[in-house]
Amino acid sequence: MPDSTQAPALSAQLLAAAQAVSAVLSGQSLSEALEHAPSSLRPGAQALSFHAMRHLGLARAAAAVLIPRQPAEPLVRALILLGLCLLDASLQHAQAEPLAHGTPVYPSHTLVHQLVEAAHAHRRSRSAKGLINAVLRRYGREYATLRPRLVEQPEARWNHPTWWIATLQRAWPDDWMRILQAAQQPPPMMLRVNTRALTREDLAQRLQLAGISCHAVGDDGLRLDSPQPVRTIPGYEQGWWSVQDASAQCAAPLLPLADGQRVLDACAAPGGKTAHLLERHSLYLTALDSDTSRLARVYDTLQRLGLQSPDVTLKCADAADVPAWWDGQPYDAILADVPCTASGIVRRHPDIRWLRRPDDLSRTAALQTRIIDALWPTLIPGGHLLYATCSIFPQEGEDQARAFLERHPDARHLSAPGHILPGNPSDGDGFFYALFAKTS
Repeated sequence: MPDSTQAPALSAQLLAAAQAVSAVLSGQSLSEALEHAPSSLRPGAQALSFHAMRHLGLARAAAAVLIPRQPAEPLVRALILLGLCLLDASLQHAQAEPLAHGTPVYPSHTLVHQLVEAAHAHRRSRSAKGLINAVLRRYGREYATLRPRLVEQPEARWNHPTWWIATLQRAWPDDWMRILQAAQQPPPMMLRVNTRALTREDLAQRLQLAGISCHAVGDDGLRLDSPQPVRTIPGYEQGWWSVQDASAQCAAPLLPLADGQRVLDACAAPGGKTAHLLERHSLYLTALDSDTSRLARVYDTLQRLGLQSPDVTLKCADAADVPAWWDGQPYDAILADVPCTASGIVRRHPDIRWLRRPDDLSRTAALQTRIIDALWPTLIPGGHLLYATCSIFPQEGEDQARAFLERHPDARHLSAPGHILPGNPSDGDGFFYALFAKTS
């Protein structure tokens, strides 16, 4: 009888990862694509496909040279691209080149063999086994001369679309290389302590007793020295903590709040910032989101943390359609963590860079404008609105804040971090914060 605890074959993980890569190339998010992978294959497929997304620019450039006429079958293209990404890492490792922490590395001959096995296992790719084998072996033979030529192309050198690189060069002429390099590194795991349950010092001690090393970040955060499976960390079921990036943890402390105030979290899902507000203050809080399933995640988060109460109202609505949800009573404070390109979190979601298009910037900026202009009248004089995005593009940050002040003479700009760029001292994601007060 086979051992039920035996790890899945590498070929099976490679096939699941290639199917996820193929889905991204057709426009689906990687997280959604991975949900279709068998649970036993998902961890391996995630690690492999995340690596592919971080190195897709190089793989595309190599494929264009090695196969001028690309295969029509999407799964075959995905297997070749995945194979080139992984083979490149293996060849770099063999030459003692530095690799990012957690990079999957296999002996080259093993990798090629397992990719051919993966192709054989699916009817749509079975006939391309010979092509996949030939392409990968040729890359191995020509690696020393081919790779230096490939990385002369910006997309292959930086593994981001050309328009994305150009946008960063214009916006951040002194920082664009650091931003792109940071996007290639797997992110640290950050926890935010639920201060209604215990102190940060108490949580740190309990983690240390469980063999999990960590250190303090920000007001309420702990950075783990190495990532851990969520449910193996002490206190998950008890609601002692939440996983939340250091930059996202800045939102709640920035809003000057007092117990008993009316607060609106206008784009609340998945609920991390909502929970942080409630951990710090006793509030009459309304959490909005336009997606029912995402709003359910907010409820689950608040339930786990012991924060759901009659004072907390969850509403499914478009934040910009104020008459559909507002009761006419103004708010003391509003958190507007508006939709954006998510350009600041590409190290956590490396598929984002390949899913976005240049016109997404103007589209999301227009949506942001519509939302914050609609919310402004619901704020009391003297109240505060915190505008936030997980974007590093000025069109969704500094430019948006400047235009908001021009449109609203009764808005006063208060101190806030502005753009937080990847690679910052806290090692948080890219973010933008602007705080406005409404004058009388």
